[in-house]
Amino acid sequence: MRYRSLGSSDIQVSEICLGTMTWGSQNSEAEAHEQLDYAFANGVNFIDTAELYPTTPLSAETYGNTERIIGNWLEKRGRRDDVVLATKIAGPGRPYIRDGGPITADAIGPALDASLKRLKTDYVDLYQLHWPNRGHYHFRNAWTYNPSKQDREKVAADLLAILEALGKQVRAGKIRAIGLSNDTAWGAQHLLHLAEKHGLPRVASIQNEYNLLYRAYDLDLAEVSHHENIGLLAYSPLAAGLLTGKYLGGEKPAGSRLAINGDLGGRYTPHQEPAVSAYAELARAHGIDPAQLAIAFCLTRPFMASAIIGATSMAQLKNDIAAADLKLSDAVMKGIADIYRIYPMAI
Repeated sequence: MRYRSLGSSDIQVSEICLGTMTWGSQNSEAEAHEQLDYAFANGVNFIDTAELYPTTPLSAETYGNTERIIGNWLEKRGRRDDVVLATKIAGPGRPYIRDGGPITADAIGPALDASLKRLKTDYVDLYQLHWPNRGHYHFRNAWTYNPSKQDREKVAADLLAILEALGKQVRAGKIRAIGLSNDTAWGAQHLLHLAEKHGLPRVASIQNEYNLLYRAYDLDLAEVSHHENIGLLAYSPLAAGLLTGKYLGGEKPAGSRLAINGDLGGRYTPHQEPAVSAYAELARAHGIDPAQLAIAFCLTRPFMASAIIGATSMAQLKNDIAAADLKLSDAVMKGIADIYRIYPMAI
């Protein structure tokens, strides 16, 4: 397992991060702890969670349970300082989380304290804004995204107030670094500007979707990452399981995310099938597991800090972690580039 710097922070993270959003719904606490034990025994030092989790499916009844499961494991394991722990404050829209309200300066402290209590720790290494108040183009929102409706003065004032509140928690020792999620190049750049102007914490990372079917980060955000030393935490490197090939031909395995969540967050459309099939054929032609091909590709990207994997079985987990040892040949990389030109945005 290799390790990379989390942006400009002094935090070193494994290039494979263990995602947790199925723990407490698809996975039991015992299964989650087994995953954690195996991952850490095999070099993973990085866990990503959120107050919102689990998500398969989302519900008011299970809200916060993933953090509780991790907290019980941390308490049992000890050695907190060799774990890099990331969590997130939810954005607007969930009525059972702060009445569906936006992220505000006043919400930061209570939300963080509630997460710390569930996680049974007195600090998190990375605290992320799960999605921006002003809206975004992620989760298949690109077709209706219209930033021209945003109130410039209000958005700028809100971001400064939120960053000031995060800075207060950093100074209190409850947060080591801050990050964004589901955000844009402008959002990241403006927060960097505010940090420099007001002596506040810099954004260390952005957690956005990135995979062979969805590579929006390759454009403006890649440039921000390069010049501002911000790392991408890639969620859904397997496109919610599409890139394993298990859903090809209309297959819907029992207990899978597709069987539970309907359309995989809008990813499961006829447009993805030919692209997934092409990547699966490329992998088979080179004797590579399709899931490992997809994860290993993410790890070739210069802006990548860590790829976040999620598994519902130990077999999946072992296969995904092993992708860190896979080096893709020039022929495979050319094959990926050729397919990408044909299917530049398949989900």
